[in-house]
Amino acid sequence: PDCLEIIRHALREDVGSGDITTELTVDPELRGEADFVAKQACIIAGVEVVRQTFLQLDPSVEIVVHMADGETAETGDKILTVSGRAQALLTGERVALNFLQRLSGIATLTAQFVDALRGTGTVLLDTRKTTPGWRRLEKYAVACGGGKNHRFGLFDMVLIKDNHLAALREEKPNAIAAAVARARKACPGLKVEVEADHLNQVEEALDAGADIVLLDNMTLVQLRMAVQLCQGRAQTEASGGVTLASARAIAECGVNFISVGALTHSARAVDIGLDFEM
Repeated sequence: PDCLEIIRHALREDVGSGDITTELTVDPELRGEADFVAKQACIIAGVEVVRQTFLQLDPSVEIVVHMADGETAETGDKILTVSGRAQALLTGERVALNFLQRLSGIATLTAQFVDALRGTGTVLLDTRKTTPGWRRLEKYAVACGGGKNHRFGLFDMVLIKDNHLAALREEKPNAIAAAVARARKACPGLKVEVEADHLNQVEEALDAGADIVLLDNMTLVQLRMAVQLCQGRAQTEASGGVTLASARAIAECGVNFISVGALTHSARAVDIGLDFEM
């Protein structure tokens, strides 16, 4: 992905006016080599981000990529090898690891959810619950793990949620019908999704002509009933508190999509080390 702005901001944040420890203690002419090594099994994401991080510090740095984004690393596998001026390697170490560990953590968790859904036909989606400023990278990591990106922001599809409906509660014949009609009139080419908390709202969304119905925090019984109602009329997306333990049962209700905010807001960074040889 196009990530240079994010990388430059991260380096400015960490390096500031200069890496004083490295500059005061390490000879500018000293050269070295460092390996990024997986300390646990994981799905890799962020290789190009790491490469660009070091190139921002020293364009002469040489990078050998051993594993591509989306590949599975086992404990002890080399991911990248970076060689060049030791000062650049030491200064970029933490920022590069932050990117690689965090993004690989998202990809790894995503892959676990994808495995849980395998064979059901249900597609795993991410959400907008991303780290501010990192959305492009974190959604890229979801894709590396086998998930699909939902909307990137408020601009690329219509998603009428509960708070929109609360603002339109006085509209006739009902808030959902009014919201969908306005969206269709203004932007007929955009898909329209409507959040439904209960089956009555599912019926209203279908009558209004929604393309997708977001089934929010419904029980398995409610999900199965909602899927039957939507059959042939709209696609269905289940959301709300989905975990690895519950994902498959939800998928087996027949929903087209499951969206999981935890992919980006709760993924743990994986353990990747940077081993130096000077």
